[in-house]
Amino acid sequence: MIRLKVVQLIYAYYQNEGKAMDMAEKELMFSLSKAYDLYLYLLDLLVEMRKTGEKKEATVRARNRRTGVRMEGLTQDGRFAANLFLSQLEENKTLLDFREKQKAGSDAEDALVRKLYVAFVESEIFQLYITKEDFSYETDREVIRKLYKTYVVNNEDFDDLLEEQSLYWNDDKHIVDSFVLKTIKRFDPANGNEQELLPDFAEEEDRLFAMTLFRQTLERADEVRALIRDNCKNWEFGRLAFMDVIIMQTALAEILTFPAIPVSVTFNEYLNMAKIYSTPRSASYINGLLDHVVKKLKEDNLLMKS
Repeated sequence: MIRLKVVQLIYAYYQNEGKAMDMAEKELMFSLSKAYDLYLYLLDLLVEMRKTGEKKEATVRARNRRTGVRMEGLTQDGRFAANLFLSQLEENKTLLDFREKQKAGSDAEDALVRKLYVAFVESEIFQLYITKEDFSYETDREVIRKLYKTYVVNNEDFDDLLEEQSLYWNDDKHIVDSFVLKTIKRFDPANGNEQELLPDFAEEEDRLFAMTLFRQTLERADEVRALIRDNCKNWEFGRLAFMDVIIMQTALAEILTFPAIPVSVTFNEYLNMAKIYSTPRSASYINGLLDHVVKKLKEDNLLMKS
């Protein structure tokens, strides 16, 4: 996420010529904080869905008491509400703090929660889960992970809602979804309500990395672009897509500035970015050019890292 935000803000910096460096850095930090808010918001959305199931179960039981109908066991709504992973998530201290600071949900948000809830409980994934009657913590956690991946990731219904919440959130959702999935997978019942979520991007180490990468990408622009220009294979520098240039410029600034980060890690991060944000052929071209530059730097003893 940090690298993506740096690339986005570097791109915006060049598009808005004349913007002061300190203002751009403040925008970078603000953008990172909003991405973390989205991460917590999406986790809390799962809690709201558990509450929906709980309310539906309570309504059915109240109606059956009035009419004298005897119930055996839980309805599918009750089973969703009883999910052990969701129950732990609801009590998470970090998420509780976030929830207290949030304003009441909008009608659009409530409608989306209801729509998602129906998709979850009526899905083949959930129906198979309840027929197996294996309601261990691990199974409960895995069914929520599968449901999130199937019905929340790449869900266009979020677009308008997230734009209403923050102008930053639409661009962030696809990568924040991966953080949510990673968080679900690492939850451990032994940690109770103190289960650690992913760290806030405001952590000092992350702030330092983001600020240094941002500043070095801009300050070393001439040096890095000369490397790109000198190593363009069968392609004029001026014909490269601007986003490709920014991705390569940032990647090379990272390689030259942070000796402790393996080249392979840097390559993977920026190539994945290119696949999403640039042209279909960009990732392959960027990989080839960066590899050529790195080999040349090593041959000239200008780069000492693995």
